[in-house]
Amino acid sequence: MFAAQLKKQQIYKSQQLCTVVIEKEWQIARARQTIKVIAQDLGFNQVSTAQIVTSISELGYNLIFHSTKGGLVSLSSVRSINAIGIKVICTDCGPGISSIDDALSDGFSTNGGLGGGLPGVKRLMDEFYISSSSDGTRIECLKWNI
Repeated sequence: MFAAQLKKQQIYKSQQLCTVVIEKEWQIARARQTIKVIAQDLGFNQVSTAQIVTSISELGYNLIFHSTKGGLVSLSSVRSINAIGIKVICTDCGPGISSIDDALSDGFSTNGGLGGGLPGVKRLMDEFYISSSSDGTRIECLKWNI
């Protein structure tokens, strides 16, 4: 794991832009507007911007409906030699996802929804990483503006 993190650091550098607390549904709208402005400022086209905004919505609703106290969405700009990107880190403090494989399967839902949230985010973003335990869940995703 450490070697993979070190390799990432050599490939690109990241600049933390902001962190949005999501504990109530209305805060998802604030996160959506924030990421939209950031994406536009970084030169993302309308389609890529919409993909990032949709991903933030899905992740935000997961924080509201599946965690006990909401969570945090951290936004960073990422630069490589050939591209600029937006990195989203979404964290909560539990109860965790019992089966990540199930959660990433289209149609799987634990709350009666359509089951498209996490699989959709994974498809919309260029990179997607998830880890979860009884202490919480961490999702990192990245969209490149290539």
